[in-house]
Amino acid sequence: MRIVTHAAAVIAAGLTILGGTAAAAQSMDRNGYQAIVAGNYSHAAKQLEAERRIYPERPELMLNLATAYAQAGRAAEARALYRAVLRQPALDMDVVSGATVSSHAVAARGLARLGDVEQAAR
Repeated sequence: MRIVTHAAAVIAAGLTILGGTAAAAQSMDRNGYQAIVAGNYSHAAKQLEAERRIYPERPELMLNLATAYAQAGRAAEARALYRAVLRQPALDMDVVSGATVSSHAVAARGLARLGDVEQAAR
């Protein structure tokens, strides 16, 4: 299955998930993109936590929230989200570079950046 998200940032994994629609600007805020890019990880986390109450299993929200947590020093919470993404079926996500990347690959890279090399290798 393939998912195209709207401007969700996955900075911890070195990728930016995107969507090329006119709704991207609004969607950026729902995905925490603006706050993550600005380095306001606390604000991004609040936005993403609110969005996850509506869409708890959306991998782009989980990955962005994990990024915000990791950057804010909340490594245990970031790990839990990356692992939750790995327990879901893998989804392909379009990134800014034009590539398509698996949600599992993004989560594994996030875990690796947190030092969870063994988990990321799975």
